Amino acid sequence: MIRPYLKVTKPGIIMGNLISVAGGFFLASRGDIDWSLMWATVLGLSLVVASGCAINNCIDRDIDARMRRTCNRVTVTGELSGRTALIYGVLLGVLGFGLLAIRTNGVAVGFAVFGYVVYVGLYSLWMKRKSVYGTLIGSLSGAVPPVVGYCAVSGRFDVGAAILLLMFSLWQMPHSYAIAIFRYDDYAAAKIPVLPVAEGIAKARRQIVLYIAVFCLVTVLLPLGGYTGLTFMAVSCATSLWWLVMAFNGYRRGLEEQGWARRVFVLSIITITAISVAMALDFRAVPDALLVLNR
Repeated sequence: MIRPYLKVTKPGIIMGNLISVAGGFFLASRGDIDWSLMWATVLGLSLVVASGCAINNCIDRDIDARMRRTCNRVTVTGELSGRTALIYGVLLGVLGFGLLAIRTNGVAVGFAVFGYVVYVGLYSLWMKRKSVYGTLIGSLSGAVPPVVGYCAVSGRFDVGAAILLLMFSLWQMPHSYAIAIFRYDDYAAAKIPVLPVAEGIAKARRQIVLYIAVFCLVTVLLPLGGYTGLTFMAVSCATSLWWLVMAFNGYRRGLEEQGWARRVFVLSIITITAISVAMALDFRAVPDALLVLNR
């Protein structure tokens, strides 16, 4: 059956990463698109992400069984054994990294390896279960896809790539904290020390506002640096400020916290999707001064 093999790779996460990697790729391409390279990058990174998700499901079988939203995962129900999921994940990783190595460049492959090691090694095997800072560490791996897309074209880690890494890392934090709030009971049952469980929802709420505020500021670095134009600035400001207003709504009296957290989560998806599409379409030629700096 194909279904268990598809579900263990978390297709929703793969689709989200496809949008961001394409955004980074088109941003760096600046209208001169190598379609063969783009499809190779998208497919290669998708296989790498699928590999990490499959192995994560294998690692998390015990805690997934204690969480309502994950107790029906194929590695918990037995539709796919842990050993099979592990072998399948390794195979996907070999194919993904192999394709990236053949068709892209060392910088793009290096960041893909970095994201994979952080997600599977530091986050899944250790920090997720042991530390409140697991979300922070995990945010680094979640920010890698657009950087891989960008570097596949540019062949270097430059100012634009650094902005993408910072921007997407910052986005991950309130996105993840919102999930942890409306899934509070699940994380508490599994004894996962996410911030709302370990240090309280009030602190998580403050952190959500803070991270979104900084994210708003960082998004404008792309147009200020000459990488995108006014359309991107308008889209990023409108969506991120809308997200920030929703975060501030968390301080209203009589607020139903789980409903509020769900709305913050949904807006996080809308925001990052809109920004990824906008940066793919509203690119600009990099100023000469930045080209010199990036060499």
